[in-house]
Amino acid sequence: MNQLKSQPTNQTHRLAGGGRIDRAVPLTFIFNGKSYQGYQGDTLASALLANGVHFVARSWKYHRPRGIVTAGVEEPNALVQLESGGFTVPNARATEIELYQGLSATSVNASPSIENDRMAINQLFARFIPAGFYYKTFKWPRSWWGKYEEVIREAAGFGKAPTELDPDRYEKTYAHCDVLVAGAGPAGLAAAWVAAQSGARVVLVDDQSEPGGSLLSGPALIDGLPAAAWVAKISAELRAFPEVTILSRSTAFGYQDHNLVTVTQRLSEHLPLAQRGGKVRERLWKVRAKHVILATGAHERPIVFGNNDLPGIMLVSAVSTYIHRYGVLPGRQAVIFANNDDAYQTALDLKGNGAQVTVVDPRPAGNSSLPAAAKRQGVSIINDAVVVTAHGSRHVKKVEVSGHRDGVPGQFITSLACDLLCVSGGWNPVIHLFAQSGGKAHWNNEKACFVPGSAMQKETSAGAANGDFSLAGALRDGALAAQQAVESAGLKAAALPNWKVAELSEAPLMPMWLVGDRKQVGRGPKQFVDYQNDVSAADIYLAAREGYHSVEHVKRYTALGFGTDQGKLGNINGMAILAEVLGKSIPQTGTTTFRPNYTPVTFGTVAGRELGEFLTPIRKTCIHPWHIEQGALFEDVGNWKRPWYYPRGKEDLHAAVARECLAARNSVGILDASTLGKIDVQGPDAVTLLNWMYTNPWNKLEVGKCRYGLMLDENGMVFDDGVTVRLGEQHFLMSTTTGGAARVLDWMERWLQTEWPHLKVNLTSVTDHFATFAVVGPNARRVLQKVCKDIDFSNEKFPFMSFREGSINSVFTRIMRISFSGELSYEVNVPANMGRAIWDAIIEAGKEFDITPYGTETMHVLRAEKGYIIVGQDTDGSVTPFDLGMGGLVAKSKDFLGKRSLARSDTAGENRKQLVGLLSADKDFVLPEGSQILAEPSNEATGSMIGHVTSSYFSPILQRSIAFALIKGGLGKMGQEVSISLENGRNIAAKISSLVFYDAEGVRQHVE
Repeated sequence: MNQLKSQPTNQTHRLAGGGRIDRAVPLTFIFNGKSYQGYQGDTLASALLANGVHFVARSWKYHRPRGIVTAGVEEPNALVQLESGGFTVPNARATEIELYQGLSATSVNASPSIENDRMAINQLFARFIPAGFYYKTFKWPRSWWGKYEEVIREAAGFGKAPTELDPDRYEKTYAHCDVLVAGAGPAGLAAAWVAAQSGARVVLVDDQSEPGGSLLSGPALIDGLPAAAWVAKISAELRAFPEVTILSRSTAFGYQDHNLVTVTQRLSEHLPLAQRGGKVRERLWKVRAKHVILATGAHERPIVFGNNDLPGIMLVSAVSTYIHRYGVLPGRQAVIFANNDDAYQTALDLKGNGAQVTVVDPRPAGNSSLPAAAKRQGVSIINDAVVVTAHGSRHVKKVEVSGHRDGVPGQFITSLACDLLCVSGGWNPVIHLFAQSGGKAHWNNEKACFVPGSAMQKETSAGAANGDFSLAGALRDGALAAQQAVESAGLKAAALPNWKVAELSEAPLMPMWLVGDRKQVGRGPKQFVDYQNDVSAADIYLAAREGYHSVEHVKRYTALGFGTDQGKLGNINGMAILAEVLGKSIPQTGTTTFRPNYTPVTFGTVAGRELGEFLTPIRKTCIHPWHIEQGALFEDVGNWKRPWYYPRGKEDLHAAVARECLAARNSVGILDASTLGKIDVQGPDAVTLLNWMYTNPWNKLEVGKCRYGLMLDENGMVFDDGVTVRLGEQHFLMSTTTGGAARVLDWMERWLQTEWPHLKVNLTSVTDHFATFAVVGPNARRVLQKVCKDIDFSNEKFPFMSFREGSINSVFTRIMRISFSGELSYEVNVPANMGRAIWDAIIEAGKEFDITPYGTETMHVLRAEKGYIIVGQDTDGSVTPFDLGMGGLVAKSKDFLGKRSLARSDTAGENRKQLVGLLSADKDFVLPEGSQILAEPSNEATGSMIGHVTSSYFSPILQRSIAFALIKGGLGKMGQEVSISLENGRNIAAKISSLVFYDAEGVRQHVE
């Protein structure tokens, strides 16, 4: 009986009953400016089809009319711009968008409207814009290139990126489990149930709003229960297990090393915009599983024939989904063109809901279960026949049917009028995650598809994802996969369930990719392989003729498999057509690479809460409130807020820095150096690791001593530097630059975990554990003697480059005698939670010496006066220790990272840039950092540049400007004059000098 008669006119294709929609909750939505009705539980695609809307899109290149093809993530055509403003989502698939009240969407790639798209004129010029035309087109005149680019950019692409800030919130979370199951169809539910019965911690991930998968799209029975009832029963039992987590509306989009699966969970996208306030929109899960079960199902593939892209042409399985799940009959006069028995179930579904149905089957007539049932129900079947061409403008109206025998097209048979053409060329297992895990797919000739090969991680594919497309096989496969997974996780597996399913006889599939005379390819109606990118069979033929024989090259030449669907429908057909053209088998031709992400993931999900001021963490030392009280101005160093300088009264930067510098040189200053990176290195092989990391040797460093070291990358370039102290025979504390702490720790861990896992050494970041204060200047010893009574600070008992441990106000204190200023200097290290108290005590003790806090700018001036480098400012990733004049730190008797690179012809060659000092002729003029250095004055842009200024300051103690520069062959040019090119076109003279401008003898840091 036709159930459409009693339906309201605004939902002309809605069935009177059935489906999993809630008819008690009607919803209004807007598509392309028109208002429509749907129900709770609809997708945008099902609601549009219920209203008789098939024409929803324009294709990318030719702007041909396109309609809804599928019911899931593989949809290539029905892309929409969802909502507007900050809530807009470009290129959202209508098949995935859950309908909500007030939803607003528009078609993309169509202007001014989908019906009157001005770019539809491209269809008239299709022969001039085949695959790869953009590689061959020369545009003239050159002065118009900007306009050409503007026009091409306007024409390219689909949706529009948002121009307003995203108001939604996103989160990230982490989880561990024994078994992760991707997919909640029959195989996935079976696997999760058996794993849960075995006591395993299970995470079940499914991209739908409810579990069930294909079971919600058909009339199957399991144990005598309708499939949907069985799904409800199993789901309820799973939710009762405390160790089972079910993530609905969640897509496992990436499978990384060590069984790390990344999942995006959509939490509030199905709600009206007005109800989303304060709710998290999406959550990114990073799940580490002991074993992964991939029950991701399969995608039905189309068949390539003339005009196969018309609206009203849909996949067979999608039609059944719309009937059973959404109560929608997409057409009343249907033709089914299929090479397999599964399509006959859709014929029964259509017939049972009042549609006229004709099946066109290229196979001979048979008597397997579903075809026989279709015959009994009065379905017309034309065997040994194929659909050659579809006809229509904005909707399919009829199809041409020709004979087909032994793979050869025959004579014209008939034309069939239709308003719906259902197509099925078989099934492709969804092996994307399997391939991402490192597995290699194998061609199954019997089923004409790629199936998973050997697992490379602790993973098992099950059900349709493993090439078993029967319901009984899926349930069995899922249960067996769970047993394997549970045992792999070290648990005892539960017994296999005995779910009973009717077994159906099935005739073999007839592989079919392209219909029609191969000699006529490209001469008749277009035969589309990739709907989204307008790639036709003729484009693949053209690519092969032009020498593109690798499937990866063909992909890039034609754009096959590009775009949001990533070739989920078209790639296998494209590979098969290419194989035929090249005279190869499909496995010989191979597949393209399956990369994350399986489906598009929003930038918001990837970013999480790390936006705006939370993009990077703001780190403050325990003394930060004190700095604020003193009126300090701050600069960002790495993620830290560091005092830049402390202005007094109306002092500007220069006056404040001059005062701070002179205080440190003449009496005593104090610097909050807590931000310096600190890495605790412990273990029997600690010395071995340090020898590998640093250019200088560490075997003979005594306990209680400190040593400066340079760290190189693999290219022999300076990577970081710092002082390391030996706290015990197997215990070191390494310091790094403030901005390099995390990078250095990552670098060391990388080598330990990948190249030297045998080394017995542990690394721990303790940067936050200790507050560090540099007490600097001639009176530094006197200040510390007042607060630290249990350390002898004499030169004899406490020499330079050593440390002592004592206490200040009963607080454990480690004091290192090292200097970054050239003055007598001590670095005081105390537990961070006592940092403020100790800082206050030192400040109080230093009042009689007018102790002066100083910031990073003063620190830079002091270090520059003494010729000390800052990695990242005086180095740029292309500087070796020899370029810095620090070749004495490069050990000849041991190996270390980067050593071999120092012997390369380029690295060891002449005329490399080397770090030297610069004294400008005008001693009051501070050279701009970054300025180009010329061998001689030049006003021409082509002047010969020999280097650049890296650091430049005015020295208060020297009463002149000083600078560092990297100059070609600079170490051999001492005393020579160079010219500095300024931004205003002027040149200023400067003389190359030693890096050490102050206290060249180094006596001040050893003062009694």
